[in-house]
Amino acid sequence: MTDRLAGYGPVVPFGTAMPAWPTRPERRAAGLSFAPDLESALRAAGLQDGQSVSFHHHLRNGDGVLNATLDAAAGLGVGDLTLCPSSVFPVHAPLVGHMARGTVTGLRTGYVSGPVAQALGQGVLARPAVLTTHGGRARDVESGRTVPDVAVIAAAMADRAGNLTGLYGDEAFGPMGYAQPDAAHARHVIAVTDCLVDTLPVAPAIPGHQVDQIVVLPRIGAAAGIVSGTTQITQDPEGLRIADMAARLIAASGAMRDGLNFQTGAGAVSLAVAARLGSFMRDAGVTGGFACGGITAPLVDLHRAGLFPVLRDVQCFDLAGVESLRDDPGHSPMSASEYAHPDRADSVVGALDVVILGAAEVDLEFNVNVTTGSDGAILGGSGGHADCAAGADLTIIVTRRAARGSSRIVDRVTCRTTPGRDIDAVVTEAGIAINPARTELIDRARAAGLPVVSLDEMRRGLPLPETRGDQGPVVAVCEYRDGSVIDLVRGRDGG
Repeated sequence: MTDRLAGYGPVVPFGTAMPAWPTRPERRAAGLSFAPDLESALRAAGLQDGQSVSFHHHLRNGDGVLNATLDAAAGLGVGDLTLCPSSVFPVHAPLVGHMARGTVTGLRTGYVSGPVAQALGQGVLARPAVLTTHGGRARDVESGRTVPDVAVIAAAMADRAGNLTGLYGDEAFGPMGYAQPDAAHARHVIAVTDCLVDTLPVAPAIPGHQVDQIVVLPRIGAAAGIVSGTTQITQDPEGLRIADMAARLIAASGAMRDGLNFQTGAGAVSLAVAARLGSFMRDAGVTGGFACGGITAPLVDLHRAGLFPVLRDVQCFDLAGVESLRDDPGHSPMSASEYAHPDRADSVVGALDVVILGAAEVDLEFNVNVTTGSDGAILGGSGGHADCAAGADLTIIVTRRAARGSSRIVDRVTCRTTPGRDIDAVVTEAGIAINPARTELIDRARAAGLPVVSLDEMRRGLPLPETRGDQGPVVAVCEYRDGSVIDLVRGRDGG
């Protein structure tokens, strides 16, 4: 790996000892004002060429604020901007045009999919994108490593004192955890809402003293768009078998005990693991501590059944989660920093006993790729993947051995997102592969009669993926949660 990359700067390779990043003092707004539209707000914020603008992704694929803001910036003739959204979704396809025209020349984000991801692979962005983890992004903003010049924050409701919430309003989307570091540390904060009231009916997620301006739009987006992808428990027999093995591994590991702290993703198989684990807990009379992460209806159901008395929520993946957070005192929000800041001793990911994660690829060293497909095309990014894997005592990957004709168990991942040292087990329809470093877990799984196999055995019979050269231009830099560079994504053939 090179020592320095054009458009990125010095490269600190993964595995290098990284210092803790200090937290800068929070800022206070000089005073609140109201702007008639986004162009006026950006002009009053002093937005200039070469500055950075941040956004949050709690509306996910229903967000309408990022696109509207970039149109306004382009209307002002501002260019060479670096965007710092916590995630990018297909709804943000208009960003591709702004990249091509030079309005946007840099991107720092935890996750990117859809047309923007495709454009990155084709080299449309002037500089390599930087793909962070959610915890790493929070640390960067709080430490001053990445200070947004302007943070544009969508709020489902705002009051005339500048207090913001995501819990009420026509497009209520839930917590505002990813926006909270930006609100506290950006040089200028613009709140955008479609619901302005005299006084909030709830304590604010972001207090008015952190907000400089408010813009009222006809609509901030569509909260229904937070349900992007599946948030339903799989009913596929193969997926249910994987889920059953994963839940049995948790029980065999000894982690299924009173006070169990648990997180799962929103994928169909991952949610099936949560449901199966809940059944085991109910039968054993076990009551967990908290369940956390992106909250979905299946986790709300486990909470309401008394199996997890507390839900910790950094974002909602469906509207059932929004309703629960608004109405249930046992369901509480958290900031991205509380959730996954790598230098915080009290981070929630650091208190996890078990996390269930997915994978696009797993290699024979247990490294996991959720950033690209086997063809090198960008399909996502770490988000909280590497954060949770590092923090949890037991990290389990659930995936099928192959999907859409492509192997998921490979000799070497196309892009390393999460290092193998942080992965304890991989569960597929072919059995359970356990990291050789976890000898006690191997013994417990075998004693429980679980089908323990090696990753090499698991991948037998699968087609070998086509190899790609590493000669293309770097289009994205993948940072580990500590800020070191864990891998590079290179442009695809023909792009």
